[in-house]
Amino acid sequence: MLLQIDHLTKVYPRGVRANDDLSLQVGEGEVLGLLGHNGAGKTTLLNQVAGLVQPTQGTIRLDGRDPVADPAYARRACSLQLQAQAPLTGVTPRQAIEILGRIRGGSRQRVRERTEQLLAALDIEEWANTPGEKLSGGIRRLTAFCMAVVEPGRLVMLDEPTNDVDPVRRRLMWQQVRKLATDGCAVIIVTHNVTEAERSVDRIVVLDHGHVAATGTPAELRRQASSDLRLELTLTPGVVSPEPPSWAGLANVTDQRMVISIASADAPQAIAWAQQLHATEAIAQFVLNPISLEDIYVGLTNTSEEDHDAVAA
Repeated sequence: MLLQIDHLTKVYPRGVRANDDLSLQVGEGEVLGLLGHNGAGKTTLLNQVAGLVQPTQGTIRLDGRDPVADPAYARRACSLQLQAQAPLTGVTPRQAIEILGRIRGGSRQRVRERTEQLLAALDIEEWANTPGEKLSGGIRRLTAFCMAVVEPGRLVMLDEPTNDVDPVRRRLMWQQVRKLATDGCAVIIVTHNVTEAERSVDRIVVLDHGHVAATGTPAELRRQASSDLRLELTLTPGVVSPEPPSWAGLANVTDQRMVISIASADAPQAIAWAQQLHATEAIAQFVLNPISLEDIYVGLTNTSEEDHDAVAA
């Protein structure tokens, strides 16, 4: 494995435990999606791998070497796009990308060629020579992505790179992420967009309160769920919410929507029940879909949140 993390713990002053006995690994050519609520410890983890923060306990091995003991090696081996916007005041996207490529050791010709490739691949050529202070948030984010990957290290870490980016260019960015993996890089991408991650990553790690709540491929995480279907009902305004049948799983009601998790074996009676509700105008409409990775993610973090609150109480 290119990156091996074992029993990593980071405790900040006043006892804030950002990472708690965390272990994971990433191989060459793999895209790992790192999911978790705000404050789950994702950014702290990346900063430790990059040699920017020293762990309290545990070990990190990047290609067999310790990035904490050798931060200069970590800077060479890692490419990191920070969560915060890159400072682009006074420079254009083309200049910023080329400067970072040269700082990371790329030749002038190689960096120029790679810069033009990225600008074209992300469809941002028209802003290539625009001063940074005049760019939108999405173009600034895309520029920061290019700065991180123009001369990539063996490990590329991207902290919420799609924030503020429009849907079309988000898709183009994910294509470039996959290309990095095809070229042999290991990629860790922090994101809150679970739907996009499901389509684009090889494996997922869900962090919650600093520890690993779940890990696996999207298919493996689905198999761990207690149900594999969800029945979504749009409630009729002014009508009392229907009582879920005994065969139904967990039901969640928000505003005019009820979502019920069910097993695939109960699908026929779920449809029949929903059709009956629709016929009596108790609901406006219904839909039965496979459970999504977002449903599983929310279930994992909600359960952990409840456990955490109970312990605190």
